[in-house]
Amino acid sequence: MRTFLKKNRGNLLFLAAIALLIIPQTRTPIQVFTQRLIAFSPSEIEAEERELLIDYDWRLQTLGAETKNLSRSEGKVVLINLWATWCPPCIAEMPSLQKLYDSYGDRVDFYFVSPEEPSVVQNFLQKKGYTFPAYIEVQTPPEVLRTQTIPTTYLISEKGEIVIEKTGVANWNSEKVHDLLNGLIETE
Repeated sequence: MRTFLKKNRGNLLFLAAIALLIIPQTRTPIQVFTQRLIAFSPSEIEAEERELLIDYDWRLQTLGAETKNLSRSEGKVVLINLWATWCPPCIAEMPSLQKLYDSYGDRVDFYFVSPEEPSVVQNFLQKKGYTFPAYIEVQTPPEVLRTQTIPTTYLISEKGEIVIEKTGVANWNSEKVHDLLNGLIETE
């Protein structure tokens, strides 16, 4: 038996890893951990390639069922994160987004938008201890903010330029993002 175990140790470890990825209770934490390892700072879009958000009319609902409109943020620096509680890359980047919100929440308008039920989002935020403002999508977003992929995050200047459009996991609490935000806020 010992010889069998020695010879097949690699195969047994591989099978154990596969089993852990199949079991839902262990799959998500493993995926989140892996996503965090590969998360890099998002890249700024070159000025001549930036799209412009012209139509800010986007109705959203707070978790308390209050209607808000993105139009209240026109002329401000805005970060919009499209996410879901079941999405491992979304979960992986949340700690960095929370830290970014903690640093800039009074100078940047943050919108964390989910298509899920408010109670699901509320339970997730409470369980994780997140305090950023979460919204439920009740209306189709403006054309330049439409995507089929989550997470997708947009950083928009006060002029409406989409400065960052990042699909997939990213490290949002990086020096690079802080420098970019500081520059955008100074030009207000």
